Amino acid sequence: MKEILNLLKRIWILNFFRRIYSATKYYNRKYVQIVKWGFTSKEDTNFTYDLTGDNLVSLAQNIAIVTKKDVSHILAYFKEVEQNKDLFEHVVLTTANSKEKVFADSGVRFGRRLGWYAFARAIKPKVIVETGVDKGMGAVLLCAALEKNILEGFSGKYYGTDINSRAGYLLSGKYKEFGEIKYGDSIKTLSAFKESIDLFINDSDHSSEYEYREYNTIKPLLNKNSVILGDNSHSTDKLSFFSLENDRNFLFFKENPSNHWYPGAGIGISFNKTS
Repeated sequence: MKEILNLLKRIWILNFFRRIYSATKYYNRKYVQIVKWGFTSKEDTNFTYDLTGDNLVSLAQNIAIVTKKDVSHILAYFKEVEQNKDLFEHVVLTTANSKEKVFADSGVRFGRRLGWYAFARAIKPKVIVETGVDKGMGAVLLCAALEKNILEGFSGKYYGTDINSRAGYLLSGKYKEFGEIKYGDSIKTLSAFKESIDLFINDSDHSSEYEYREYNTIKPLLNKNSVILGDNSHSTDKLSFFSLENDRNFLFFKENPSNHWYPGAGIGISFNKTS
């Protein structure tokens, strides 16, 4: 049998189809997921999904390295979100009552944003800034982290920026007590910002040039413990480049979505070498 297979491999056209079939096996399941998603989801951008279990552990390990915390503490923060019934109910009910519900799914799936939450819980930031709020999934999650921090004696505030005046509808109710959204061009907003930024998340205009301008705009506002998270680092090298320019460490975490056709985005992490 092995000799026959080796003989067939030498016939180019037969080997071509064998190789093509072998390659498509890596993607055939995705085609099924795409069709299912087309019928069951209303999302057309900023897709939501859960991460696989091993991917969550990998995320926790990355965060542990940056924050110098034990991995078990980071995993406990993930579990904290999972057990936050008030947060899940808020997202579900607010989405159902929103005019934007036509573009949103009913489930609550935070994906890589769990990493944002864990960073906020681990480093206890006084100021969080996120550029590009969209529905406000990250905003409400970060404010939930600030709520927990305040109960532990660490005050903090969230600031979001978005050019779309309809963005951020999830940041409402009690979560709005911990943050606000500033509408308009994020570069202009950041240029007028005066407070030191402990946790900065780039998730606005995804052009590499604009992303890089954001990093340079907030540069004077960074302190020795500031952490920058890049939501576009799976597509551009700008946060990595900014880190090299400014003698900062850089790590990248790649998402692995569970049961979703999207290949996943990631988190670029820039942090001070002495922090």
